[in-house]
Amino acid sequence: MDTLRTMRVIDAHVHAFPPRVFEAIWRWFDRHAWPVQAHYRLQAREVVRHLLDAGVDRVVALHYAHLPGMAAALNRFVADLAAEEPRVVPCATVLPGEPGAGAILDEALGPLRCRGVKIHCHVQCVAPDDPRLDDVYAAAAAHGVPVVIHAGDAPASPAYGCDVQALCTPRALARALARHRRTQLVVPHLGAERMEEVAALLGDHENLHLDTTMALAGFFPVGPGGKAQGDEAQRWLDRALALVRAHPDRILYGTDFPNLPYAWDTELRTLEAAGLEPAALRAILGGNAARLFRID
Repeated sequence: MDTLRTMRVIDAHVHAFPPRVFEAIWRWFDRHAWPVQAHYRLQAREVVRHLLDAGVDRVVALHYAHLPGMAAALNRFVADLAAEEPRVVPCATVLPGEPGAGAILDEALGPLRCRGVKIHCHVQCVAPDDPRLDDVYAAAAAHGVPVVIHAGDAPASPAYGCDVQALCTPRALARALARHRRTQLVVPHLGAERMEEVAALLGDHENLHLDTTMALAGFFPVGPGGKAQGDEAQRWLDRALALVRAHPDRILYGTDFPNLPYAWDTELRTLEAAGLEPAALRAILGGNAARLFRID
């Protein structure tokens, strides 16, 4: 692919978990979401190697904790991964409100040198404006790192155990942004089903960014019947590309690798064919992520 040879590509949304956690996540996907392709069911080091060998320049490694007591070990796991391979950009997580949350973040953003914090509103059943997140936002701002927060309303599933669409509203996101203007936020999936409402917040909140994860693959929206088909998928893709063209300085390229039901470079090929100006494409594919995650 020409883009991988001529432009710096930073994948700003890659998952890295220990083996047993990855296996549990894939079982959940098999039952409640989409089947992750068998040849992508790779362990963390293989995930990184796959992308680097393909020509990706840096890999932003994300993970999340769904139970108290998990986060510290996950943070150390990804920090060790980054120590072995300097092209990995490690991020931290914490379960909002868990005992010792502050100390967990202090270790991750201090000695472990993580360069972001991942929060998954669906998995952790927390709204973006939940007061339990205030300390997370404050810690990220103090350390100058972004919070990657899955705060869009899709994909929704009753298996999460909470009403995702009620939790993850543009209004809740706006309240969080207004309270924490020093904290840089990255919302995956271009904000999901209500992407235009989320994008409307960009004008008032210069600390808001979106990533492309799965939104440019012709796979969304995902409903009870499975992936979108035909006109429905095309309408989503047209909306997503319009948003990307309008805000190239606020969009980060990300894949969600390895938890994909399609070829990992689908969105990269979509962006390559979108007719963007070279400067806009460079910003989306790497420049914006380099700035936010302090990547040399």
